[in-house]
Amino acid sequence: MKVLVINGSPKSKNSNTFLLTRSFLAGAGWLNAEIINSAQADIKGCLGCYACWQKTPGKCVLSDGMETILHKLIAADIVIWSFPLYYFSVPGNLKNLIDRQLPLTLPFMAEENNYGGHPLRYDMTKQRHIVISTCGFWTAAGNYDAVSVLFDRYYGMGNYTAIFCGQGELFRVPELRSRTSEYLEIVRRAGAEYAAGGILKETQEELLQPLYSRDVFEKMADASWNIAQSKNTNPNSKNTTSDDSLNFTTQMAALYRPDGIERVLEFHYTDLEKTYQIVITKSSAEVIASNFKKYSTRIETPLTVWQSIARGEVSGQEALFLRQYKVLGDFDIMLKWDELFGATEVNRPAKKNAQRTNMLILLAPWILMWAAIPINMTVGAVTAILATALLPLFWICFHPVIFERVSIPIIAGLSLAVLLGADARMVVSASYLAFGIMWIIGACTKIPLTAYYSAVNYGNDKAFSNPLFIRTNRILTAAWGILYLITPIWTYALMGTDLSAYTGLINSACPALMGIFTVWFQKWYPARWART
Repeated sequence: MKVLVINGSPKSKNSNTFLLTRSFLAGAGWLNAEIINSAQADIKGCLGCYACWQKTPGKCVLSDGMETILHKLIAADIVIWSFPLYYFSVPGNLKNLIDRQLPLTLPFMAEENNYGGHPLRYDMTKQRHIVISTCGFWTAAGNYDAVSVLFDRYYGMGNYTAIFCGQGELFRVPELRSRTSEYLEIVRRAGAEYAAGGILKETQEELLQPLYSRDVFEKMADASWNIAQSKNTNPNSKNTTSDDSLNFTTQMAALYRPDGIERVLEFHYTDLEKTYQIVITKSSAEVIASNFKKYSTRIETPLTVWQSIARGEVSGQEALFLRQYKVLGDFDIMLKWDELFGATEVNRPAKKNAQRTNMLILLAPWILMWAAIPINMTVGAVTAILATALLPLFWICFHPVIFERVSIPIIAGLSLAVLLGADARMVVSASYLAFGIMWIIGACTKIPLTAYYSAVNYGNDKAFSNPLFIRTNRILTAAWGILYLITPIWTYALMGTDLSAYTGLINSACPALMGIFTVWFQKWYPARWART
């Protein structure tokens, strides 16, 4: 199969449109497609002499690169037209190429349509055609009318496949790569479907969806032109250009998705000694460069570092862990950063999370054993064994954690020992010791024990690549382990007194306080780290 790509962008293979075309070719498996860059080709303008119809039928009198291109157009099985929208039509160099296709037609009038036209000189009825284009508007709708009419007349309405993408200039913004890559993946899928027989309706609908809403796109597009706009600014003034740091901050503010909380987010770019504020209201965000307000959160960072984070070249969490930037004031906004400023639209369907965990699944059988055995050894031991037997049922809805699996034989073994006549006082004390050892081991593993359960509030599995999150949870896991390592001491003492039946209740006081400490520490420690 011969696949021919006519690339009409003056930027050749570096164009935004060609990113889509390359993804389509990769999806279709047409990696050997021939590419003609019309802007670099030697193609003169049509003279309108009609010599190709009369004096030299099928051959143009102009001697240039178009002769070779015509032969390739005739031989192609599939022709892909790839170009950006120029003033609501095709680029000038591509129009020249289109005009110079006159030798492919016969001078006689065609009878198969109501518009008039000319039949093809060669049999190209089995040839298929694809049109791929991007434009600089927030939507493709209404902006491709002239292009559609051109190709409708050229190939016939419905006889070609079109992928028209608005917001094309965003593909050149590295900071938006996470979102634009999503769209390119849809284009790749469209290529695979086309090669297999046709683009599915669901994929066609996804291709029509804008990358961002109109207001977000237009703010980012305006900022990308390095022009500082205001109501009092003359757009023709020589003093309207702004610097990259302001444009970058403005584009970041344009991505903000309101959550109903008012904030003042201040950025101090330490490598430039420049400061800007993003004043966030309940419904919008505005960048100011003077007359600053009292900030709620201040980020002190080199611009280069924050740009690398925005581009996905560096992990923001890792950069914070390495103290490449500081965060002063309210740290909570950093925990919600992807939700508030992420490049991916949050209104897109969320993927079902199959990695949910729940610490109660780990704690429940231990707590039952500690509470029930001191009251009634037999009933308590049987209850604990039943709890471990039922534990796997919860894994239908929740992702099992290794420490839950380990707990089953430990609890079952200790409970069985009680039923076989072991001293309950020794068994319960030993269970606290075993539980403490498990937590200490959990503090030394690659992913600390508590991290499995707290990750749900920090991006799920993505949190495991956050070194500060891991360190915080490693400290907490060790703290809980130490608590349960010393708990057997007073447990053994209590069970030798009249308070034996209340041992489980009494022992729940320290974990309750530890739980309060955990909630506080999870916020305090990262914020403290970020300030220093």
